[in-house]
Order: sequence, then structure tokens, then C-alpha cells
Amino acid sequence: MPRRPGPDLPARETILIEQGRVLDFIDGKTQRKDTPEEYVRQEIAKSIVREYRYDKADVAVEFTVRIGTRKPRADLAVFDAGDEHTQENARILIECKSSKVKASAKKDGVGQLQSYMAACPSVEYGMWTNGVERFCYRRTTSGRRVTFEEVPDIPQRGEDEAASERPRFDQLKPATSDALLFAFRRCHNYIAGNQGLQKPQAFWELLKLIFCKIHDERHNDEVDFYASATERHGVNGPLKVQKRLAGLFDQVREEYPTIFDEADAIKLKPGVLAYLVAQLQMYSLLESDIDVKGRAYEEIVGSNLRGDRGEFFTPRNICRMAVAMLDPSEGQLVLDPACGTGGFLITAMNHVIEKIRQAELEKWGKNVARAEKAAQGRIRKFADKSVVGIDFNPDLVKASKMNMVMNNDGSGGLFQANSLESPATWDPDLRRRGLLGSVDLLFTNPPFGSKIQVTDTAILEQFDLGHVWAYDKESDRWEMGERIQKSQPPEILFIERCVQFLKPGSGVAAIVLPDGILGAPGLGYVREWILQHTRILASIDLHPDTFQPFVSIQTSVLVLQRKPEALIEVERASGHMNDYPVFMALANHVGHDKRGNKTYVRDEQGNEIVVEVEERIKEWIDGRPAYATQRVHRKVEDDNTLQIAQEFRKWLREQG
Repeated sequence: MPRRPGPDLPARETILIEQGRVLDFIDGKTQRKDTPEEYVRQEIAKSIVREYRYDKADVAVEFTVRIGTRKPRADLAVFDAGDEHTQENARILIECKSSKVKASAKKDGVGQLQSYMAACPSVEYGMWTNGVERFCYRRTTSGRRVTFEEVPDIPQRGEDEAASERPRFDQLKPATSDALLFAFRRCHNYIAGNQGLQKPQAFWELLKLIFCKIHDERHNDEVDFYASATERHGVNGPLKVQKRLAGLFDQVREEYPTIFDEADAIKLKPGVLAYLVAQLQMYSLLESDIDVKGRAYEEIVGSNLRGDRGEFFTPRNICRMAVAMLDPSEGQLVLDPACGTGGFLITAMNHVIEKIRQAELEKWGKNVARAEKAAQGRIRKFADKSVVGIDFNPDLVKASKMNMVMNNDGSGGLFQANSLESPATWDPDLRRRGLLGSVDLLFTNPPFGSKIQVTDTAILEQFDLGHVWAYDKESDRWEMGERIQKSQPPEILFIERCVQFLKPGSGVAAIVLPDGILGAPGLGYVREWILQHTRILASIDLHPDTFQPFVSIQTSVLVLQRKPEALIEVERASGHMNDYPVFMALANHVGHDKRGNKTYVRDEQGNEIVVEVEERIKEWIDGRPAYATQRVHRKVEDDNTLQIAQEFRKWLREQG
């Protein structure tokens, strides 16, 4: 049976999409064949409307262009407002290809776009993209001669020309859909292909540029992160870009000494640097949607930094589910002691930030500008003081700091350390945080697996679960002995460390754990320790495909509240632990299959269901922020994780 959209999707109109088809974004009716090329076209169409601000009514799909006796069709054509959709009126043409088609291809490359542009007398700009590469051109005529000048971008609606010189901050566009993902891919591949660097090294160079972009948006009055059209070519122009970016990176290095050392510099050739800056300069990274940045970030970081020590991304929907279940607030200290690339922390931080912004909007009578200004101080304080992450891998810490900076900052609360080691060995700044026994909410997906056993006696002896336990059949209980284990999987020790971090009596943790801990007969002592020291609030059984396509493992999310020490002593003395209800759920729909492909709700005939929903977007009008709503068609993801979180909150309220 098909599942109805959850309460988070305010449906207005339901549309059924045939299997293997995708709904056209522009007309909202046509069902087109779902191909790699169509995916690129639909993403660019969304970008044209949402970022470049052209009305759907002024965009034509598969627009016929007459070239002699031939009648080929351009993927997208853009017209001035209200103009008839004729070849004589077309102003911008866009060609979209699959990622396998190269720009230099004789048949389908940029030459095809330019032939279409030459045939349309009013066309001024064109774009060719395959989702990885992207080229924009301005058409000029001199007598009968038509030439094409490469430019950084096509113009937004209302602009006479694309930003060829220094752009203004109010001209920057928040990235929507997969536009930023495309841009990151282009930049990453361009560095690898034109600088002679391996992809991991290319990633670190791209990271430096992202930091420069964010620093420019956050601190400068005028845009310094740009490459004008004339600076893209020749010798002198790229050198100007290089000098400007070197100055920006000096400021970044000074602001983030724990991420970049004094010897760090941007190690890109001027021509490569100018190209990359031109690809990113039109976006406002700070204003871009959280999920948009998340997808782009995860692909680039994941393809370069995923390690062999049990490190992998926690899917964003699992992060959202856990955060929605625990519902963090401004006054609470949030920790992830194995933060990896920062997914849980980013989700928790933005959950609280949205609460702060909504509160300020209510306070200031929906005056966005005053509310934003008032919220900034509260957001900065929360991000700096109340969000803490620890990870053993220094590269992951650096990457997670980038993620934090891209999402409202909080990078000062990220530390490189082994959470399982004695706190006395930690960085002094981390020790000063006094985390043991003081954390309100903890989210984590610790590294686990038999290949990464902890064998250090100095670590094992700190923990009850680092000792050897024996089972007593008569009392049906496990008892801890004096002897230390020879080795222990890290996830078992992390359970105890996480509980140690929590405030006694109130601190709550959401931990992703392999199911063996919850059911393996030989690990009964772990379950007994958990029952002795915590109250189990919830156990969420995750779908086997949750972490696919990267790793196949059956896991659950365990939500634990640390018991007060007095209660632990009373129960130990009485030999009896109190019974209590536990919330249990099965996350049997996680929005993707074992290959990582997204899955959507279908009807009984197998057709995908699309609903029309309202979404709120932030715009800039005359340099001032404003919120607007727009209706969009969206497939209903086959994902019940958020519904589980909503049911848990309801259950928690009923428990009093």
C-alpha cells in the first residue's frame, strides 16, 4: 500500500509520475524520460528560476531553433518578461548534457550551443553544462561576423549583462537544488585535471577557496572573491586574481590558526585559480540552503576523506531524526565525541538556530532585518559555547570545521583528540570545557568494527566495559572482574564514555550502534551495564540499507538517559531495577536503496507520487533580506525517519 506524505509535507495537489519518468519543473505537467541528461536539465531549470529569478512563464523547454533546413531543439530558452516564445525573441539559450559528454565533443559540445546562439538574432548569452563542466558565453556581432566571448555567468533577471566586473553582495545568489554540487564537482575536477594534483590534494585546495569565499561574505564590505571576465584570460588578469585571493587567504589563516598553519598558501596556478573563483563567485554560501550545502559537502568530502577506520557519513535523515527526537534548545550543551565530518553537530546547531530566528521574528513583528540582527549575537554565542565535537582524525576535524564555518560557524568547538583516552591527555582548551558530567545532549555514530580493536591497557582500564565480565547463572546477572580485556571494539567503550559525558539524571544521548551489542549472547554484560547506568528511552531499528552504498551493517539508534547516581546505588543495593516503558520503532523506509539511489513513495501501480508544497525562501530586495513563499512540486521521499521522531516526541509528552 502507498504511504501518505507525513505532516511535514503540506500537500495541495497530488500528481502520479510514471515509473522511469520525471516531472518537468517548468510546466509542472510534462513527464519526461528520467535520464542522466534530463537530471542535469531539470536541475539547471530549477537554478534558472530560483537563483537567476526568471519566471517559469518566460522559460521554454526543448525550444525549436531553425538553422537552414534543420530544426534542432535547445534544452532551455529564456525570454524577456511577457515576450512571445519565438526564435527572434530568445535572449538566453542553455544546452544540458549528461556527465559523459565533453565540452569539446564535435556533435554535442559547446559548438552545438554556439550554432544555436548564432541562429537567434536576439540571443545575448548561452550556457553549456554537463553537470561537471559549465561554460557561459556572450554573443557579439560585428557586421556579419558573430563571435562568442566566454564570461563567468549568465545574467540574472533584470540585469543588462552578466556580472563581468566586481559583483555586489546583494547580487550573490543562494544556491538551490544541486547547483552547488555541480559547482563543487566542476572545481574539484578542474583542479585535478589542470593542476596535476591527485584528487585528495585537489580537495584541500578547494577547501581553502571555500574558506576564502565564506570569509569574504562574512567580513568584507565589498566583494573580493571574484574574477572578472577580463581577468579570466591572458597573463596579467589571472595574476590579479591570485594576488586578491592571497590577501583573502592571509586573513583566513589568521582567523583559523588551528586549521591552517603559517606556511599554508593557495598552491594553484593563476589561470586555474581564476577559473575556480569564477565558478563560485555568483553564490552566497552563507545564504544557501542547509541541505544544498550538505549534499555538495558530503560528496566532495566523502570521495576524498572516507577512511578505513570505521569512518563513514551518518546519513542526513538519520541525523535529522535523532536531533528531532532530542529537540535541542539554546541553553543546552551539545556534544559529539566522534564527530567525523560534523553531520550531527551541524544538524543540531541549525535546529537551534532556526528556533532562535523564529523567536526573534515573533519578537520583532516579522521585521526580518531587525530579527536577523538580533538573532546574530544569540546564534554566535550558542555556536561558540554550546556545540562541541571531538574526533581522532585530524583531517576529519579540519573538514568538519569547514562544514561548521559554511553553516554559521561554531568551528571553535571542534577538537582533535581521542575521546577514549584519559581527559588528562586532551588539548588544554578541550580540558577547560569540563565535559565529563556536564553534557545535556549527545549525538554520535562512533567508529565500530573488529578491525579497529582498542588494545591500549591505559585506555581499557578506565572503563567498566574494558574489564572482563563473568555471567552468574544463579543470579542471572553479569559481574565485573578485576582483569582487563586484551582488546575491545571501540563502540563498546564509547557507550560508557558517552554516559560519562552526560549530566547525571538529565543528560540524554542518541548513539548509532551495531545490532550485535543489542542481541549477541556474549555481549550481555554490555546490555547489563547500560541498564544499570541509564534509562533506555528509545530503540530505533534502522533499515539494512541505511549506510549503503558505502557499508553494509545492521544498526540501531539507542536513546539513553543517564540515571542519577543515587538511583544507581539504590537499585544496586536492592538487586532490582525498576521497570519502565521504552519507545521502539522500525525505520524500514530510509529514502534510498542499497546502491544509494533515492527512493520515493509510489502508488499501487508503481507510479511515483509528487505533491505541490509551499517552501519559504530568503531573498534580497534592494540589499535587504526578505522571506517569500513559493509553490514547488516535490516527490515524496520514501522515508519514515522524521515520522518516527514526531511519534517519539508525542510519546515522550504522554509519559509526562
